[in-house]
Amino acid sequence: MTDGPIVVAITGASGAPYAVRLLEQLVAAERGVQLIVSGHGLRLLQTEMAIDSVAALRTRVGAEAWDRHVTVFDDSDRGAGPASGSALNAGMVICPCSMGTLSAIAVGASRSLVERAADVALKERRPLLLVQRETPLSAIHLENMLRVTRAGAIVMPASPGFYHRPSSVDDLVNFVVARVLDHLGVPQRLVERWGSDEAE
Repeated sequence: MTDGPIVVAITGASGAPYAVRLLEQLVAAERGVQLIVSGHGLRLLQTEMAIDSVAALRTRVGAEAWDRHVTVFDDSDRGAGPASGSALNAGMVICPCSMGTLSAIAVGASRSLVERAADVALKERRPLLLVQRETPLSAIHLENMLRVTRAGAIVMPASPGFYHRPSSVDDLVNFVVARVLDHLGVPQRLVERWGSDEAE
């Protein structure tokens, strides 16, 4: 994995706390972020965390660190940097990833910047993580998940573990975000690793 920016997309599936914690951790690690928030993603942030704008998200994550590390792109701008394979980045994560977004990626629809950036990640053989939360899953969902996996994506359901004995919602959020960061190659200390003294 390169040291370039990581493309982060927020779409309309439930799971806004995962997205916010991920952004907090990436800027704390001083990683560049190319952020795309879909219209449904913004609605999700409002519904689940009372974050009603990208400006409010900036405040929540931390304005100073945000201004140093985060570049925001409009989801309707399919000519933006993340839409081009010649614009280097270290991969992409869609967190949370709606089943509609996953379906579009599975068929290469590229109707928005989120979808096009994901298509670019696949064709350029860069990491693409799809953090979906939908449950239960239909046969269509499962077939789409298999299709994107075969194309090179990593489907990472937002399914926290319990072996670290979580005692709060934050612990559950941290578990999922820690797994995402591991697959992006970003150091993290959110959750003790299995086999550590603390886990034992």
